[in-house]
Amino acid sequence: MTVHEPKEDTASAPKRSRFKSNYNLTSRNAWQIRFALWGGALAIGLTATWFALAADKANEVFLYGLGISPWMAFIICPGGLMLVSWLTRRWFPGTEGSGIPQALAALEVSSKSPLRPKVLSIRIAIGKMFLTLLGLCSGASIGREGPTVHVGASIMFALGRRLKAPPHYLERALILGGGAAGVAAAFNTPIAGIVFAIEELSRSFEEKTNGIVIAAVILSGFTAQAVLGNYNYFGTSSALMTGWEDWLAVPLCGIIGGLLGGLFSQILITGSERLAPFRLRYPMWIAAGCGLVIATTGFLSGDLSYGTGYHEASEIIANGQAVSVGYPFFKFFASVASYLSGIPGGIFAPSLAAGAGVGADLAQLIPGISPHVLIMLGMVAYFVGVVQTPLTGFIIVMEMTNNHSLLLPLMATAFIAFGVSRVVCPKPIYEALARVFLTPAALGKTDETEETLPASSNGSKGT
Repeated sequence: MTVHEPKEDTASAPKRSRFKSNYNLTSRNAWQIRFALWGGALAIGLTATWFALAADKANEVFLYGLGISPWMAFIICPGGLMLVSWLTRRWFPGTEGSGIPQALAALEVSSKSPLRPKVLSIRIAIGKMFLTLLGLCSGASIGREGPTVHVGASIMFALGRRLKAPPHYLERALILGGGAAGVAAAFNTPIAGIVFAIEELSRSFEEKTNGIVIAAVILSGFTAQAVLGNYNYFGTSSALMTGWEDWLAVPLCGIIGGLLGGLFSQILITGSERLAPFRLRYPMWIAAGCGLVIATTGFLSGDLSYGTGYHEASEIIANGQAVSVGYPFFKFFASVASYLSGIPGGIFAPSLAAGAGVGADLAQLIPGISPHVLIMLGMVAYFVGVVQTPLTGFIIVMEMTNNHSLLLPLMATAFIAFGVSRVVCPKPIYEALARVFLTPAALGKTDETEETLPASSNGSKGT
């Protein structure tokens, strides 16, 4: 039997109206809450900036080990993933994976549900960053952007609970604002942060929510820029459509990128379900096995498939050529193994890097089309194929590379990739992974009822 956890009953309506009267525009309590939440957004910006710098250092630590001997990966990867897996289960349950499923699940339960403090808290935020960095030190093919969303949502939600903010703040706005601020600060993409909140985390962008989301995005993004400067995540791309033949890249990249991205998501969903009982019984062995796959893939790729993929993607975009013909496939398998190991870590950056590699490979097969165009379209196609959010996909790629001339091609490619991906992977990846946290066991229930995500109105939920 499937039921939804009940929301607040009608008896809470008078209480909600009292909150509204006490927290009006001129209320002292309202301004105290606003200033505190703005401070929380600034804290997210600083935290995301530190996380970005620390992630680069973590990659350097792993590369230092490889500098001693490339065979060190066969010790560091399985050993490191076993340690991260043990720490996750022992001290930081709820931090596994990218963190976006946790935020999505928290949005789907009432404010009284015990799930929210289990997956959103300062302890979870600290554990998420620490374990993600440890995973990068171990050579895992993971990103920090998804975890930054989790961290941002945790900071804002924990702050709201401490301030005893009115219910409408706690129910959605804090989680949405924190998650959106995390995207904006992690990628330096403020527009994508707002669209992320609308398309990936929220089914409705209510009037009481949008002010908090926009303020959080602006303040966290401003803080990150103040520390790191006004940078573009992957540098600047000068890709431009110069002839009608370049438009052939749109359906080509859309179909191939959507197919590969959808396959990646379906493997993660099916693999997570199949490995779940074994991970409960043999978590350390699963982590060690995935570590060996990562080490083998890295060795065969010439050490290109480790880490976030940021440097490889930046090089592909800047030079307009592949770092290796097999790079996108090595990155594909390394990312699958990293996620299925159960350690904390995201798939945003690895997916963008693999997509850039797909476009670069296509450029070698079709010399008549601009390689820079193919790389940009391949990146958005694969990314959208994975996350199935076309609006966020083309906006985030456009903002990351400061290229507005490809707006229409990026948009068209994103929607083609979305349609192809849905054929391969009918269930959006983060919606499917969020259901793990909405089972009776995760919600602390003892009966046979199950809380599930409501069906999306457009069928495209997920991130």
